[in-house]
Amino acid sequence: MLFQKLRLQRGWSQEQLADISGLSTRTIQRLERGAAPSLESLKALGAAFGVDLSALKEPDVTATTSSSDITSPSVVSADEALALARVRKIKGFYIHLAQYCVVIAFLAIVNLMVAPRHLWVIWAALGWGLGLVLHGLQVFDRIPFLNAEWERAQVEKQLGRKL
Repeated sequence: MLFQKLRLQRGWSQEQLADISGLSTRTIQRLERGAAPSLESLKALGAAFGVDLSALKEPDVTATTSSSDITSPSVVSADEALALARVRKIKGFYIHLAQYCVVIAFLAIVNLMVAPRHLWVIWAALGWGLGLVLHGLQVFDRIPFLNAEWERAQVEKQLGRKL
């Protein structure tokens, strides 16, 4: 749990921590579930987090190290967490867009090679394109009933508060 806390404080995914530390993603997952780390894993994670090796052996790094030992703040603010979540949604949209472009281009080539008189690729492009447009509208808060303001209002309603 300590490793997960440090990772989340920095806003890293398990894959990013694995890349930075040189460990496998599977090892990161095992350690976050409470498996005992090897000395080599502790060294790699200590280097990745920028903390002393002995600090990783303690139950709580923030209690055993000074603020100068840890390069990021000990608590992620609510604004930072929201900004991070928003950036991840935007990243997801751009990944979706890239997948769309690659797959539709491949299907268009196949369609033109196999059946150039019947352009069935248009139906795939239109169907997936509609989903992509809706995803983009949702990510960039252009759909009035699915944007952040609507979510905030629903949370306030569930909590019984007035706006």
